[in-house]
Amino acid sequence: MQIYPRKIEKELLRQLYTREIIVLTGMRRVGKTTLYQYLFDKIESSNKVFLDMENPAEQRVFEEEDYNNIWSNLKEYGIGTNERAYIFLDEIQAFPEIAKPIKYLYDHYPVKFFVTGSSSYYFKNLFPESLAGRKFIFELFPLTFGEFLIFKGKLQNLREKLSDKDSEKNETRYLKNIKLYEEYIQFGGFPGVVLEDEIDNKKRRLEDIFKSYFEKDVKSLADLRDVKTFRDLLFLLMQRVGSKIEITRLSSELSVSRETIYSYLSFLEGTYFISLVKPFSRNVDREVSGARKLYLCDTGIANHFSKLSGGQVFENSVFSNLKGYGKINYYQRRSGAEIDFIINEFTGVEAKLKGVDADLLKLGSLSKDVGLKEFYVVTKEFNQKQGFIPAPDL
Repeated sequence: MQIYPRKIEKELLRQLYTREIIVLTGMRRVGKTTLYQYLFDKIESSNKVFLDMENPAEQRVFEEEDYNNIWSNLKEYGIGTNERAYIFLDEIQAFPEIAKPIKYLYDHYPVKFFVTGSSSYYFKNLFPESLAGRKFIFELFPLTFGEFLIFKGKLQNLREKLSDKDSEKNETRYLKNIKLYEEYIQFGGFPGVVLEDEIDNKKRRLEDIFKSYFEKDVKSLADLRDVKTFRDLLFLLMQRVGSKIEITRLSSELSVSRETIYSYLSFLEGTYFISLVKPFSRNVDREVSGARKLYLCDTGIANHFSKLSGGQVFENSVFSNLKGYGKINYYQRRSGAEIDFIINEFTGVEAKLKGVDADLLKLGSLSKDVGLKEFYVVTKEFNQKQGFIPAPDL
């Protein structure tokens, strides 16, 4: 099986021989298992094992009242105690009881754990504060466009800094990649979807991803009294990409309490189906209390299950490709003037299908008013002028 490199790969490789437990979270089908299989093969030791915690037979390895007996069970998988053991545990949210054995074995034996799960919401409860300082958590998302190009066999040396993307943009490269970018925003960045050639198969993959999320995460992890209301909220939210979430309005439309809406949103965000972006403010209290803007996990999911405008889908794609740059906020004045994204309280970014000079001037004025040092308009159409970044270069 061909393994395609991911941006996060280098960071994880640096953790192969450290002491800490490595936790990799992300939505189902984003490539966590494949990435861990790659890391597993990189470990220069035969004292290692890869176990699937969704398999009841492999759960039994850890079902011991005396945790010391787990090592006897691991011997059946070739694990010895004479040297450090490397234990990979996939999808551990399927087996909540494993948290205590992991902590015990970590504290008492020479062992390195690598675990995956599809829910940060779940991990907050699974790993208690007693594991503070013992674990590093990494998140994996659907492919960025740069990763998408690699999966398509189009190696690109895309610049890391936005300033370089602006100054070194090239129309020839843009024309070469724009058709691929169209495919990317239409069908999204789930690896299995990207690697399918036939459109019908891409659609089937998207349907399977959504079904798997609803069946395995929503129905098994969430403590829901009313699955139908949760489903209805999910489809309502899909129509509101790039919009501020109005809790009272959602509560009224679904005839449930505000507390229920907050609970459902927390679960959706914790299982990576949505992202909620806070407003930018130099006042921390205002940032925490302000209305959030909504984005979906993937533009393929957005396109397949909802009817969004081209501008909404494009804005969601820009957001997905900016997440790796750090903290993201948005800014909006009471007059309605806004900045789509503010990165690390330093850079303003506006997403426009066709950016023009007036967009850059408006963004520059707003950015200056709120104290930002840089600002760029990300456009779907190519614009050679300074301050405009072609979306395929993100």
